[in-house]
Amino acid sequence: MPSGYLAAPGVCSPATVLDPPALQTPPRRGPRTPGLRRTQPGLSKSCRGAFQSPRPSPKSGQADGAGKDSLHLDIQKLKEKSDLLDKEISQFISEGYSVAELEDHICQLHEYNDIKDAGQMLLGKLAVIRGVTTKELYPEFGLDMND
Repeated sequence: MPSGYLAAPGVCSPATVLDPPALQTPPRRGPRTPGLRRTQPGLSKSCRGAFQSPRPSPKSGQADGAGKDSLHLDIQKLKEKSDLLDKEISQFISEGYSVAELEDHICQLHEYNDIKDAGQMLLGKLAVIRGVTTKELYPEFGLDMND
């Protein structure tokens, strides 16, 4: 999110107020020397070669049967994993959990994590302003280091 996103025109954004001056201005660079480059013009070395797929392709000597066997093995493993997950779901349902309840719980966890992240960000900003570590602020706000 750009700084000042929520600020009205002509109003100082919270980021400008909270960020130390060193973080507000971009670093200055020295003058560029014309004609000098680290690499030659054009594509870099990593882009010059042909694309290499991370998945090995079948060798020219291999028949389609070997590739098919590998695919059948992959399919079998996925079916076994699916069966295992179905058993786990059945176990949760037999223990009294419902899918809606679990989905609601997951949504609440996401909301909690978002709020916690915002709190950590605010603590970090406050620590920078005060020139202390966030750890030093925890007791002031009644927080445990395990929170």
